[in-house]
Amino acid sequence: MATEPADINAFENIPSIKAKTLRINLNRNIYGTFAEIGAGQETARHFFRAGGASGTIAKAMSAYDKAFSDAIYGIEEDGRYVTQSRLRKMLNHEMRLVQERVGHETNPNYLFFTYANTVATIDFSKRYKGHGWVGIKFQLDPKQEEFDEIILHVRFKQNEARLQQETLGILGVNLIYGAFFKNDRPKKLLKYLYDHIDKDTVEIDMVNFHGPNFNEVDNRLMSLQLIRNGMTDAVMFGPDGNNLLPAAVLYKKNILALRGSFRPVTKVNMDMFQKSYDIFIREQTVEYENTIVVFEITLSNLKASGEIDEQDFMDRAELLSSLGHTVLISNFQEYFKLVEYFNNYTKARIGLTMGINNLIDVFDEKYYRHLSGGILEAFGKLFFKDLKVYLYPMKDPETGKIMTSNNVKVHPRMKELYKFFKYNGKVMDIIDYDPDIMDIFSREVLRRITQGEEGWEEMLPEGIAEIIKEKKLFLRKEHTEKEEA
Repeated sequence: MATEPADINAFENIPSIKAKTLRINLNRNIYGTFAEIGAGQETARHFFRAGGASGTIAKAMSAYDKAFSDAIYGIEEDGRYVTQSRLRKMLNHEMRLVQERVGHETNPNYLFFTYANTVATIDFSKRYKGHGWVGIKFQLDPKQEEFDEIILHVRFKQNEARLQQETLGILGVNLIYGAFFKNDRPKKLLKYLYDHIDKDTVEIDMVNFHGPNFNEVDNRLMSLQLIRNGMTDAVMFGPDGNNLLPAAVLYKKNILALRGSFRPVTKVNMDMFQKSYDIFIREQTVEYENTIVVFEITLSNLKASGEIDEQDFMDRAELLSSLGHTVLISNFQEYFKLVEYFNNYTKARIGLTMGINNLIDVFDEKYYRHLSGGILEAFGKLFFKDLKVYLYPMKDPETGKIMTSNNVKVHPRMKELYKFFKYNGKVMDIIDYDPDIMDIFSREVLRRITQGEEGWEEMLPEGIAEIIKEKKLFLRKEHTEKEEA
């Protein structure tokens, strides 16, 4: 940790941006560079204004011209400059220069850092609000050979470039301050990023921590914090556990989404996925190589007694990842909000795989009372685009009858509306389902696991039972939350 001046405690109770920059500037050991592209030198400006920056800032630069930027950081083959790849090139290049030009041989106590951002603020047409990548590469021990790294992706919500620049500058200060003084509490560090920033002005939709001091940090849990803190509406991570930028993964893709609790993932979930996927990729407007499948869990499905059980979430995530799936965590309780979110990134075909109970809920008016246009407004957003629902059947527990789109019972007032969407091909039955697994429900599997009963293993996809047993997943007090099949 950085060595403090004797009077540094005086700053502890001053929650201002100037106090943060002074705390860094007055530290004799923190030393590094600023490289900011696309929105001015907004972060460096705060450090210069605070005073005492000569002992902290080795260099501050903005390589605005593409040709000049390419000469410094290399050419981007795809022509895109506001990318994570560009940010990493900036961080690595600038850190290498710091080490070459001001080494530890003559400055053994220096803690080197490089702060960088590559940003596109709102354009003149105001069609694109602006976004960017922000990151810091730093060390907490001068003898530390491997550097720590925090990288964020942000989306601006303000309608003026000047306001976006100001927000970026404050965010940058908060990140640098957090990296050096709040690194031992990553969850708190995320919250501190919004110090002096209104959450309505900027969204953080991806974060990744790397390095020796973050070895115990699970970036999937950090993603979950972004939603819990109201920093974003949805986060995504891949089978390797690394956080993904939803915009990059979903851009112009055909999307097939399955919503569930997946606690745990069962053979029914996999049958729903495989059978709907087989139908989806045969759709005329769907390209096989341009299709992504997303397993989505809403925040409400992560809650137990009003609180989010993080370990329980990790158990579900680990099982889905082991099957090679991409997971989206969202706070979209209603399906139409999920579809609206996808429509931000693609105009291609979207498919929703759901069971009978989910479809009945979709046609329940009580979920749309907060909308001025009620259920009609929601359905306009849900079905207006190129969307289709793939419906998995359900066995009636009382009669044993198989329920499909042809005999599902929606509220009497919704019957004609339901018929409209069904007859217009918006709802399609999955007919080649596996009848032998119709009695499998995740809540029953979970009950057997937690109570130490036998016979649940064959209800799960191959290899899943072994992972649950080996790592003792879900072996905590069973929650009372309502589980989906």
